[in-house]
Amino acid sequence: MKTLSLNRSRRVRMTGAAALLVALALAPAWGQDMPSFKLVIKAGRFVPDTLEVPANTKFRLLITNEGPGAEEFESIELRKEKVLAPGASSFLIFQPLKPGTYKFFGEFHPDTAQGRFIAK
Repeated sequence: MKTLSLNRSRRVRMTGAAALLVALALAPAWGQDMPSFKLVIKAGRFVPDTLEVPANTKFRLLITNEGPGAEEFESIELRKEKVLAPGASSFLIFQPLKPGTYKFFGEFHPDTAQGRFIAK
């Protein structure tokens, strides 16, 4: 039994060491800043409803739902969706977009929650 626990202990240490090496190798990529844009959902509307983003550049969208109810950010053409409860915040990462206009909407308030990205 003692041999089994020693082997398990070594495996755990080796797994931890491997994870540390991977983390250190990826650290430079994590440190690189990517543009971030803020989007607020408020009373079934997106604020702002139009976001200008750099074309051909990966970017982060920070979304906050100020309520009063839940809302879903969705873009069919960009294949992204995220449901947020009232008071919740989250983010989505977008791969580089070609120049153009890309629509998004709120699934729970489709008549009022309309927006678009303009990639330039």
